Amino acid sequence: MDPKRELTSVDLAALVREFGAYEGAKLDKAYLYGDNLVRLKMRDFDRGRIELLLEVGEVKRAHTVAPERVPDAPGRPPQFAMMLRNRLSGADFAGASQYEFDRILEFVFERDDGTTRIIVELFGQGNVAVTDGEYEVIDCLETVRLKSRTVVPGSRYEFPDTRTNPLTISREAFGHEMEDSDTDVVRTLATQLNFGGLYAEELCTRAGVEKAMDIADADEETYDELYEAIERLALDIRNGNFDSRLYLDTDDEDRTEDGDGDEGSAARVVDVTPFPLEEHEQDDLDGEPYDTFLEALDDYFFRLELDDEEEPDPTDQRPDFEEEIAKHERIIEQQQGAIEGFEQEAENLRENAESLYAEYGLVDEILSTIQEAREQDRPWDEIEERFAEGAEQGIDAAEAVVDVDGSEGLVTVDIDGEYIELVAHDGVEQNADRLYTEAKRVAEKKEGALAAIEDTREDLEEAKRRRDEWEATDGEEADDEATEDEGEDHDWLADPSIPIRENEPWFDRFRWFHTSDGYLVIGGRDADQNEELVKKYLEPGDKVLHTQAHGGPVTVLKATDPSEASSADIELPESSIEEAAQFAVSYASVWKDGRYAGDVYAVDSDQVTKTPESGEYLEKGGFAVRGDRTYYRDTPVGAAVGIQCEPYTRVIGGPPAAIEESAETTIELEPGRYAQADAAKRLYRRFRERFEDETFVRKIASPDRIQHFMPPGGSRISED
Repeated sequence: MDPKRELTSVDLAALVREFGAYEGAKLDKAYLYGDNLVRLKMRDFDRGRIELLLEVGEVKRAHTVAPERVPDAPGRPPQFAMMLRNRLSGADFAGASQYEFDRILEFVFERDDGTTRIIVELFGQGNVAVTDGEYEVIDCLETVRLKSRTVVPGSRYEFPDTRTNPLTISREAFGHEMEDSDTDVVRTLATQLNFGGLYAEELCTRAGVEKAMDIADADEETYDELYEAIERLALDIRNGNFDSRLYLDTDDEDRTEDGDGDEGSAARVVDVTPFPLEEHEQDDLDGEPYDTFLEALDDYFFRLELDDEEEPDPTDQRPDFEEEIAKHERIIEQQQGAIEGFEQEAENLRENAESLYAEYGLVDEILSTIQEAREQDRPWDEIEERFAEGAEQGIDAAEAVVDVDGSEGLVTVDIDGEYIELVAHDGVEQNADRLYTEAKRVAEKKEGALAAIEDTREDLEEAKRRRDEWEATDGEEADDEATEDEGEDHDWLADPSIPIRENEPWFDRFRWFHTSDGYLVIGGRDADQNEELVKKYLEPGDKVLHTQAHGGPVTVLKATDPSEASSADIELPESSIEEAAQFAVSYASVWKDGRYAGDVYAVDSDQVTKTPESGEYLEKGGFAVRGDRTYYRDTPVGAAVGIQCEPYTRVIGGPPAAIEESAETTIELEPGRYAQADAAKRLYRRFRERFEDETFVRKIASPDRIQHFMPPGGSRISED
């Protein structure tokens, strides 16, 4: 199960409730890390220092963190951080809210000189927009110019189109939403009702409704049960009835066909929720309880970062030039859109200024009327009423007044269909000059954007150059390797820079190894894979091996590759059958139980069937055998993990006799007391010590990848 990296709408609904406890805290300072992480440092009379992180990159989150976990302050603060400090220093945190049921949070800060809203978009590309009290955008991390919405400095912030809020929907509206669907129940809850996949499944489970039920088969009773489950969830959120959980997953690749998990498997954080989820309990995920959801989130993302650092992706060898190039191209497209927007905005401002002069008399009459009324201490409400009365009487100047804003001393007028905002205490010339000055400022922003787009184009060309250089160098290395003397032994352990040559064979998701005679052996990791091997990959000529003990993998010794014509005439070497037998016993419960030998039987492929005898039942992953079996009594367990350098660079594992011939270096294992994850880390350290090129080991043989080839259960290094 992949770990969660983005908060759900349900998570945000719960968060808003807990953020309320921090209302009244004062903001000290704001920081920006990179392009997508905002840190707000606050202090509270009762709680002391409060740290709020808002991240909108690959990880999308918003929560408080323990002060000792905040990253060190960056160097010189960028403009965005300085803007936040200028607007928010000393401001009071007035509360947080969720926009409808979308993944959008709004944090409100109050200061004597005005209101500031920080709007955090935790969906799509992610964004943080800072607006004033009237939602005019002051600045944002990403500018958005779409047909449906715009988020750019100087414009009014536009929320995405609203969607159904399932936490407030009526029973009647809920029924209509469900009936309008043409798919099954769980997909309808996930999409039409906006719950997403996990909570859609959870609601079905809580309501006792079959997830795959076609919506056409659902009746009013089904809808009642689902609606009641939604109401209970909504009530828990509204009342703050949280019982937060951080969920951990042990690597289920080591589960046996009878469903038993490996007690020593590596535990990784995979989810964090405000309530215990029945779905996760059914998946046998371990749930750690927390007093608050904010505390659980802090711990979850802290541990997720540690997991990511400790176990880098072994397949991530080549830099992702395509993503980098695409990013620069997206930025250029946005910058071009911004330039067009600046040009249009500057032109509109100049036209508005000229319109003031074109309608000088009308505008002067409006401004003079307001100024005279204010000199007589007439309230703004009365001034607005007088304009409304004048408009009813057909007075041109009064009809041109669209809005009077006494709090800001502004009046909006309609001139030839254009709304122009004027400062009421200034004259026509001053207002026109202000518009010309603003047009000039916008034009200067265009010049800055032109310079920025040139910088981005240079970055784009540099990324393309590095991609081409990488590919050219890779080709030269391949050519050099092709000309090497085939008989020459290369000392890979002493090589300071080992080229990565990846290969992902079709059988890589199974357990596998090649025998000393070159035959492929594959074994199931769980009941599903056992089922698949028997149904899909078992062919004439193959041998099937299995331990007498329950809970072992289906092991298939392949006579031919699935891409080749199968043949029952191929005679498999006895040495390969014996190595396959050792493989079968080592990756079964025999090893997990700490025993050093077990019985294995072998049969031909045509003796294996998924059809049980009359009156019998085959569980998932099981099979029936017809005819005689060949037994390999007291087959010793034995497993080794090695690193192969040619023809491919990768980790391999299996019986020691087979692995030693194919790997540059190997480490032999035996049943022991170290949990699988701990033993994998020991092997990783040993391999790094053996290779001069430590980065090579880190790239292709992470502890996670090593664990992929280890027997289930406790192990120890044989030589220790």
